[in-house]
Amino acid sequence: MNASLPISAALPDLTAHLSPESHEPINRQIYRALRHAIFTGTMTPGTPLSEKDVSQMFQVSRQPVREAFIKLAEAGVLQVLPQRGTFVRKISVKQVRDGRFIREAIERAVVAQAAVSISDAHLAELAVNIKAQRVAAKASDTAAFLALDERFHQLLAESIDCPSAWDAIQDLKAQMDRVRYLTLPDDSPLDSLIKQHSAILAALKRHDAAAADAAMSSHLREILSTLGPVAQRHPDWFETH
Repeated sequence: MNASLPISAALPDLTAHLSPESHEPINRQIYRALRHAIFTGTMTPGTPLSEKDVSQMFQVSRQPVREAFIKLAEAGVLQVLPQRGTFVRKISVKQVRDGRFIREAIERAVVAQAAVSISDAHLAELAVNIKAQRVAAKASDTAAFLALDERFHQLLAESIDCPSAWDAIQDLKAQMDRVRYLTLPDDSPLDSLIKQHSAILAALKRHDAAAADAAMSSHLREILSTLGPVAQRHPDWFETH
């Protein structure tokens, strides 16, 4: 890691992301909390993390924190440097491109199957989701919009009774998600993304597999045109190799 990376003085308070009532394992909750902080830029590239500090913040043992760190490192957003520590990693342009390529292959297969088998109930749920996207866009609530965007794609996988397809995408798209937070709403206007989602839904309603495939492909390739400009505007966020 470049020694010139900015180093944050203290970790943000992420305890609100944990719920004692949740049935989700604590290591998964910690993973999600740290992932969200990294993706939204609350923890910038170069931010140091220690198992001790994070475990103290969440009032848990080090084991679930260690497990969360391992998963984040596997996703490419944390880097462990011997004798130096663990840091939030810069964004790898190659990982963004590779993740997008694999994600496109999976999601095109999902919509091709959905065009054949999707139910009216799932179509209605997707329509409700897009309506909520419009509300979030009108309110300029980027965080809410991104959560709805995530849910839209998850619903597609659920519509073919293959939620594992969405699970498989999660780590693949880690670097893509970090770029998305930097591009919205300037490089990727929310209204444009809603139109792309609507095109996918319209094709599914017609049970038109070819159109659904084309709409999904176009949607997931948009990041290729925004990646260069956002990397130029935020050079400290991106690896140079």
